[in-house]
Amino acid sequence: MADFSLELNEDQVQLRDWVHEFAVDVIRPAAEEWDRREEVPWPIIQEAAKIGLYGWEFLADGMFNDDTGLNLIVAIEELFWGDAGIGMAIMGSGLAAAGIAAAGTQEQVMEWVPQCYGSADDVKLGAFAASEPDAGSDVSAIRTRAVYDEAADEWVINGVKTWISNGGIADVHVVVAVVDPELKSRGHASFVIPPGTSGLSQGQKFSKHGIRASHTAEVILDDVRVPGSCLLGGKEKLDARLARVREGKRGNSQAAMQTFESTRPSVGAQAVGVARAAFEYSRDYAKERVQFGRPIIQNQAISFMLADMATEIDAARMLVWRAAWLARQGGFVEAEGSKAKLKAGRVAVWTTERAMQILGGAGYVTDHPVERWHRDAKIYDIFEGTEQIQQLVIARALSGLRIE
Repeated sequence: MADFSLELNEDQVQLRDWVHEFAVDVIRPAAEEWDRREEVPWPIIQEAAKIGLYGWEFLADGMFNDDTGLNLIVAIEELFWGDAGIGMAIMGSGLAAAGIAAAGTQEQVMEWVPQCYGSADDVKLGAFAASEPDAGSDVSAIRTRAVYDEAADEWVINGVKTWISNGGIADVHVVVAVVDPELKSRGHASFVIPPGTSGLSQGQKFSKHGIRASHTAEVILDDVRVPGSCLLGGKEKLDARLARVREGKRGNSQAAMQTFESTRPSVGAQAVGVARAAFEYSRDYAKERVQFGRPIIQNQAISFMLADMATEIDAARMLVWRAAWLARQGGFVEAEGSKAKLKAGRVAVWTTERAMQILGGAGYVTDHPVERWHRDAKIYDIFEGTEQIQQLVIARALSGLRIE
């Protein structure tokens, strides 16, 4: 077990600086354009793949060869400091990979995770599809149904997923579906939908308030047939789990929640990156902007806001680091992943709003990037578990009771 440390090791410092350089040289100059276009920034993803920043090897190194849990966290903060929309386009396939890792066998992980990324010469995308029109935060309301065809050893999947990153354009989709409706949320399972599978299509593509360079759309599943081997974890394990639940024994957590719980520190790191970008920009602006004969940073009203912003960002980062470390050591003790995401999301929204306030009217127009960061920040109070869902998870952990 690695000791928890607030100091990065030499390799992590080099990783941070390497990703930061990519963010400065490649992401920042292109961020406004891709936000305006609302399209997948393929050239930037390909550039990231060429240098090894996008790919299953990078993910695997961070997930399996890092006993501190901080390698990916450090890299993610720098990417999203560059731009949240482009950062999401680069990291979005990681949610599909996390879904496979959370529920799949070792053989399935080795087979499918690389296919979520492809290669530097042939970039692929992955998508994790849990949310539905009537099942956002309430994953127990999922209606997408998977029925086993024993004669063909195939699963037949029908339903509609919504708000899916890379939805419909991904090469590999990981879909959460109901296999036993009577067991409600305990009757879910996850499936890999291979590239080119008949019956899967893209529905509506959404125009979003923020993270606009990340593709978000509906996924339509119309009699999608996949081999039995595409059930993550395998049928024997699924049947055993469902039998335990029917006997009244405590089953494993919901398929979707297993994935979200594992990724919450990463989402928190994204929010910290956005907050830091806004803080640094408004701090530098305050040093240069002169009003009443002196830089505005010399006014207490401004400098105190900046002091609070810096403090809140550091606090959020420490919670994210602790959660990432605990996740790597074997799991959260008291909903630390939810605490990290809750705090970091709030800090991102508040810090970007304060940054706009420091710039005044200049912060409200597109001449400066703080308005884009403010638009990007709000998603961190919403996706992968809303602010209120995080509070619910934390409250249940604190009380040990079923709080509704």
